[in-house]
Amino acid sequence: MLPSLFISHGSPMLALTRTPAHEFLRELGSHLKPAAVVVVSAHWASRRLMVSVSERPETIHDFGGFPRALFECQYPAPGEPELARRLARELNAVPVERGLDHGAWVPLSLMFPEADVPVVSLSLPTAWSNAELVALGEKLAALREENVLVIGSGSLTHDLRSTQALDAPMPGWVGEFADWTHQRLTAGDHEALLDWQAAPRARDNHPSPEHFQPLLVAMGAGGPAERLHHSVEHGVLAMDLYAFA
Repeated sequence: MLPSLFISHGSPMLALTRTPAHEFLRELGSHLKPAAVVVVSAHWASRRLMVSVSERPETIHDFGGFPRALFECQYPAPGEPELARRLARELNAVPVERGLDHGAWVPLSLMFPEADVPVVSLSLPTAWSNAELVALGEKLAALREENVLVIGSGSLTHDLRSTQALDAPMPGWVGEFADWTHQRLTAGDHEALLDWQAAPRARDNHPSPEHFQPLLVAMGAGGPAERLHHSVEHGVLAMDLYAFA
C-alpha cells in the first residue's frame, strides 16, 4: 500500500534547478506507480473544502519575478473527475473547475515527468482547526488501498522574508523548528503536533500557517512517519519530505 507524503515544494524554481530536493523527487517518483494522485497544496486556500473536477486541469503559474523558462513550463496531467466527484460527496466538498497550482505541478512534474498520472486537487481549508485537518487526512486514508497517492504539499519552514542565496546555510532558528518537528513526527507525538504553533520558533518559520497545514493532512492519511529527505534551500526553506506508511 502506498504511503501518504508530505512534500516541501520550496521555490517554484525547484522545477528547473537541480538541487538535492529536485534530484530526490525525480528518484522517488521512479519508484512509485500510483493509479492517481490526490494533492492538498498550500497554494489553494479556501474557507470551505473544495475539490477540482477538471478533466484537463491547466498549469497555473501563480507566481511572479521568475525566468521566462519557468512560465513556459506546462504539466498536462489529466484530472480524474469521477474520483473528484466521489470525494465531493464523501467529504461534503464543493466541486469546482480548477487547474494545478505550483505547489502541485512543480513536485509532480519531477516525480511523474510524463504527466501520465491523473491528479485531483483538494483545497486547503485554512479556517479549519489542526484537528480537523488531521481528520480530513484520516478520511483520505482509504484511498491508499486503491493505489491513490495522497500528498500534502507545503514547506517544513517558510519565512520568505528571510530568504538568502540558494546555497546559504540554515540559520539556527530554522533548524530548531525543523528538528522539533522531526522529533515529534518520528515519535508519533500527534498531540504536540496539533499544537505546533507553540513549538520553538514556530511563528518565525511560519508567519502564516498554510505551508505547514498540508503536513497535518498527510499525517492523518498515513501511519508512522519517516523522513525520506532533508536539505535546505535559500537558508530558510527546509526541503524535508516525509512518508507516512
